[in-house]
Amino acid sequence: MYSAATGWLMTTLSSDPLTVSLVQVAASLPIVLFALPAGAMADIFDKRLLLVAFEIMVTFVSVIFAFLVWSSEVTPVTLLVFTFLIGTCGALTAPAWQSIVPHLVPQSDLGAAIAANSVGINISRGAGPTVGGVLTASLGIAAPFWIDAVSNLGVIGALIWWRPARNTKRLQTEHLGSAVRIGLGHAWHNPNLRSTLWRTLGFALFASAYWALLPLVARNQLEGGPDLYGILLGGIGAGAIGGAFVLPRVKEMLGPDRLVQAASLGTSIALILFGCANNVQTALAASLIAGVSWIAALSTLNVSAQLALPEWVRGRGLSLYITVLFGALTLGSGLWGAVAASLNLTLAHLIAAAGAIIVVPLTLRWKLHAGTGADLTPSMHWPPPVTAYDVALDTGPVLVTVEYHIEPENRDKFLVELERVGNERRRDGAYRWGLFEDTGESGRFLETFLLSSWLEHLLQHERVTKTDRVAQDAAEEFQIKGPPVVTHLIAQIEVDRRAI
Repeated sequence: MYSAATGWLMTTLSSDPLTVSLVQVAASLPIVLFALPAGAMADIFDKRLLLVAFEIMVTFVSVIFAFLVWSSEVTPVTLLVFTFLIGTCGALTAPAWQSIVPHLVPQSDLGAAIAANSVGINISRGAGPTVGGVLTASLGIAAPFWIDAVSNLGVIGALIWWRPARNTKRLQTEHLGSAVRIGLGHAWHNPNLRSTLWRTLGFALFASAYWALLPLVARNQLEGGPDLYGILLGGIGAGAIGGAFVLPRVKEMLGPDRLVQAASLGTSIALILFGCANNVQTALAASLIAGVSWIAALSTLNVSAQLALPEWVRGRGLSLYITVLFGALTLGSGLWGAVAASLNLTLAHLIAAAGAIIVVPLTLRWKLHAGTGADLTPSMHWPPPVTAYDVALDTGPVLVTVEYHIEPENRDKFLVELERVGNERRRDGAYRWGLFEDTGESGRFLETFLLSSWLEHLLQHERVTKTDRVAQDAAEEFQIKGPPVVTHLIAQIEVDRRAI
């Protein structure tokens, strides 16, 4: 109801397409700005308490905004500011909401759980705008905002009632800045997550067109009121709900990659219908197709992101997924609003439809992760480092070296395996990695990697997955003089990382 009411309220304050599309920008931009630090907080702090605190903030801001709407004190600028503030609260909770899903169900049910979660969201998306449109028409524009503010109390109550299993971390948690940096490093060296992010960008950039322009389709193109806008939004929700029930079977037939491609083509068809709609029936058909395509793509992309991430970095990885998704929605909303303002609504939809088709062959190289062949549970096979004295956790940087001796004829195969190990070291927190060959002794290699502190190295011991262990074992099979020799060295003179 809140989303539908804000979009419609702006059309009563301004008829400019760009100004109307800025509502979607104000709602999405906070995700781009704040999702990554929010993801780090979700990994560091208690997720439940974090959610309770920010949901209380959402309630407080929502009550103030509802009062301003009720008292007719809202201007386009006020609307955008409060939409941004409420969006900020949403951005700060989004990674935590996403990352608690694997705590509720086993991995085998993760795809179904995400689809069920999407059904819940889309039931609200289907019913909320319709009810909101009726309430707006009968009780005034402030009614949906008051109901939205009060409904947050139910969310807070559910979180207080929920009692998740306690996290038994043995080590001190990371600092926020370090957690953000390591999260970015993990994403950069995680090919499965990178592929998911590229595919998300390609889909959402063009799908954002109908979200941003739908209020204008209802008001200007079809000459309807808030009830029509609610019906069209409800059609998108209904399409998503229906799509969720057939999604598992279709995904089994097509696989994740072709399913997202089909969703992009479905989005293109919906955009063409929206652009050409001159009656409610055509627009409603477009909404249903858009809803089916939306849930097919977003559920598949979300599962791919979830399956690509180990637990220790799940909040940060999902925050990057959310950042890319809402960044594309933000950029696209502003773009399609500007196109509609300079050309017209029909051409804006048709250009977006063409882009949704073109992006399909352009993203074929990035394959989505289906969860097969990877065990991301911690292996815990690294022995604790041997120290001659107590080392403070914040001491660093730390240089770790691993010495290998191999047969010279195995050099090329060994280098291939060590490159995989290097990617794992960087995913798990190392900010520099290298492999050096001894010029004076054939077959002697020295692997080196740097971490910012002793704490980060101890945490690295807990981050190595069972799949990582397989890669390490494959490299160590070439060792010919006993196990590789590992040493730990701590910098005694400040190291300038830019010079390394």
